[in-house]
Amino acid sequence: MNAFDWLNGEAFSVFHQHVIWSDMIGNTIGLAALALGWRRSILTWPAQLLSGLVLVAAYLSAHLSGGVGKQLLVIGVALWGWRQWRRGGRRAQDGSLAIRFATWRERVGLLAGTAVGTLAVGGLFALVPALSWNPWPDAYIFVGTLAAMVAQARGLVEFWFAWLLVDVVGVPLAFSSGLAFSGLVYVVYLALVLWGLRDWWLRSRASTRPVLEGAVA
Repeated sequence: MNAFDWLNGEAFSVFHQHVIWSDMIGNTIGLAALALGWRRSILTWPAQLLSGLVLVAAYLSAHLSGGVGKQLLVIGVALWGWRQWRRGGRRAQDGSLAIRFATWRERVGLLAGTAVGTLAVGGLFALVPALSWNPWPDAYIFVGTLAAMVAQARGLVEFWFAWLLVDVVGVPLAFSSGLAFSGLVYVVYLALVLWGLRDWWLRSRASTRPVLEGAVA
């Protein structure tokens, strides 16, 4: 048995739903990555990278080409975000990443980019059924994930709102696709997102003066 076969083997069953190893391991690492993002730790990016690599196997087993594409996108953006945080930029007085609310121009850019991207990707998925059996929700999650990760790389509080919107569609889609553990993890994601949102919101309101030098906590 090779590594791919093992990853896509059944780990256990929950409520008559079969949970495969790749689904469980990839999403557990993804939860850790979200928690590290809440802590503003640079380790969030390698964790997201590893999660994406493992989840590629899970989506391949479920024949969700759109999900595979999403994870490949996660891997690419994780590498970019890792580089952004390592290069430095705005820092709080304690040396940690300075977080802030987006400007209205940035918000409009994110919303417009997400809307146009969802229409484009959804249209592609609809034209090529082999890419996704459920094109529009898949496209929404695909593009929403990209928007959330880009906002996170820029230290924007709005990245938590983007994850909330992805969760609304991600939970039912995961369960209907037979990825039970993904569905359960999305529910846990929701709790972490709300917690992280509160923390980043409060920190963005703190009267700290950003500096240019320092290491990410």
